[in-house]
Formats: sequence, C-alpha cells, structure tokens
Amino acid sequence: MLVIAALAVGFALGSVPFGYLLVRLLGRGDIRSVGSGNIGATNVGRLLGPSGWTVTLLLDGAKGVAGVALGGWLTGAAAAGLAAGAAGAVLGHCYTPWLGGKGGKGVATLLGAFGFLAPAATLVAVGSFALTALATRWVSLGSLVAVIALVAATALLDEPLPYVGAAAVVCVVVFLRHSANIRRLLDGTEAKFGGGDRD
Repeated sequence: MLVIAALAVGFALGSVPFGYLLVRLLGRGDIRSVGSGNIGATNVGRLLGPSGWTVTLLLDGAKGVAGVALGGWLTGAAAAGLAAGAAGAVLGHCYTPWLGGKGGKGVATLLGAFGFLAPAATLVAVGSFALTALATRWVSLGSLVAVIALVAATALLDEPLPYVGAAAVVCVVVFLRHSANIRRLLDGTEAKFGGGDRD
C-alpha cells in the first residue's frame, strides 16, 4: 500500500503542468496553440526564449526529484517506493488530469527523477542523447535513444530491480508520447533542431 501511495504522490507532483502555467501567468496565452503544442521546455522556449526554456526544464525536472524524495519518505527509503515515486512523476507529467490527460513527453521529469535515483545511469542516458542529437540533429531521436540507454544502464550497473523496472515503464511511456515523432522519423519528415516547430 505504501508503494501505491508513493506512485500516487509521484503522479500528483508530476501532473502540475508548469510550462502551461508559466505561459498563462505571463499572459502569453495557451502554449498548446504554439509550435508543436507540447507543454514542455522546448516548446515553451519557442514562445518565451531561453529563460522560459530554462525555467520550465528546471521545474519539470524538480517534479521528478520531488516524486522520488517523497516516495522514499513514504516507504522508508525502500527501493520500490523510490522507483514508484519516479515512475509516478513521469506518468503524471505525461498524462496530467489538469489538461484532460494530455501532458508533456516526460523527458525532463524523467531526467530529474532518475538523476536523483540512479545518477550514473542517467549520465549514460544524457550522453547518449547528446551524441545522437548532435549527430542527427533530431532531438526526438536523441530522447528515444536516451531512454533505451537508461534502461540498459540501470540493468548493467546493477541498480536495484525496482529501478530497472521503473526505467522500463517510463521508457515505454516516452515512446508512446513520441509516437507522432516516430512516424515522422520513419517517413523522413521529422524536423531537425533549429529548423522546425516539432519536438
């Protein structure tokens, strides 16, 4: 029951749509009507510039950290509770009930959660993202490679089994949230960074 509570708390924290709220509070309308329509840092940055990108990235990442921390607190730092808090935060961000179940793509929240939970594996994921994105100029492909690398790294670095399971769950979620990007990658129409409105 405590692990379920950790998952629920993580979900509640992750569901706060900071990008959407930031744009609203600044009187700039609905971020979902801009660019890709996503509420994450990349799309917010299109409207608000680097400062908006940075603030949204940090806030979305902080949700992941908070989910892990509170999940651990609820369960006495049990590995299953920490992992549940991480997975819950990513799920809440991606499927926030405050926006009709439609949220962001989960990458920033995932990095915050797993950066706190499994920092070495997260560094592998970040490196994989950077190499892929720089080589191909596809941010979406970098994100997909990164989550696969995260699952592999948590397993190969002998992280606790609940961490590996949580990484696998969020990997599937991130792939689902990138389904439109995957279709565009396959048909060669995905925009590259610096040259389009998709993320």
